[in-house]
Amino acid sequence: MPGSARFEPKWDGFRLLIVVDDDVSLWSRQGKNLTRNFPELAAAAAAQLPHGVIVDGEAVVWSDDRLDFDTLLRRLNAAPATLARIVNEHPASYVAFDLLAVADRDTRALRFDDRRALLTELADSWTPPLNLSPVTTDPEIAALWFESLTASGIEGLMVKGGAQPYEGGERAWWKVKHRDTIDVVCAAVTGPLEHPRDLVIGLPVDGELRIVGRTTALPTATARSLGKLLRSPQGSHPWSASVKPGAINRFDRGGRERVQLTLVEPLVVEVSADVARTGESFRHAVRYLRARPEIPVAEVEGNA
Repeated sequence: MPGSARFEPKWDGFRLLIVVDDDVSLWSRQGKNLTRNFPELAAAAAAQLPHGVIVDGEAVVWSDDRLDFDTLLRRLNAAPATLARIVNEHPASYVAFDLLAVADRDTRALRFDDRRALLTELADSWTPPLNLSPVTTDPEIAALWFESLTASGIEGLMVKGGAQPYEGGERAWWKVKHRDTIDVVCAAVTGPLEHPRDLVIGLPVDGELRIVGRTTALPTATARSLGKLLRSPQGSHPWSASVKPGAINRFDRGGRERVQLTLVEPLVVEVSADVARTGESFRHAVRYLRARPEIPVAEVEGNA
């Protein structure tokens, strides 16, 4: 990394810019104004941040000493009364990790280390819910964070160069995600049975096999090899052959057309997944590793 590596925790929350000018506003990476959704953060910013500041960071919610993305997600489309209850019962915190402007001056061209020094000075007098994200130059400390913070919902690490300017977000940063290897049930694929494009996977939830995500696209050789193991369903099947896009990718904001599945006889497969989950569902596509036909489907656990 240019200027040597700087390591930070990768927070499991909503990326937000806090902009303080004549008013305070909070903006998503997609340019959506989320000020209404985080009134406690807007109030804290108005009280603690000076005019002419733009801070980059993550809005998070803690529940039982763990990051709670589900509760955070409920804010997006909540009615005013519901939102007020969520804010009261599950207040958000803000973890700042970069500074785009200070005193109405654009800081994006500055080195990361210089922006961090300005941000640290700015955050010196902060009180919760505003917080400064920790950073280290020590790989051993970063490795300790990577292993020990997973229990609290931290997804992994962000690695940045000390000499890097701010380049519009994460394009120049490295994401090092903590991944788990687990057994899931493949009960459908997209594409033909003998050469699937990707796998649709499930886990038992409340006694039923529920769709919890999909794999990334399979390489040609892998698809051909796996296709030899797949079989058409023998008897009834727990899933429909046509599902909404959100059923296999909860965060799909694309078209509304239903996805056609090729149902298969349930088969246990091993996948690699990052730790980002919403309930039992994977928020990102998982990586197929291998088939486990020797494991009975009934032995796959929903809380794996």
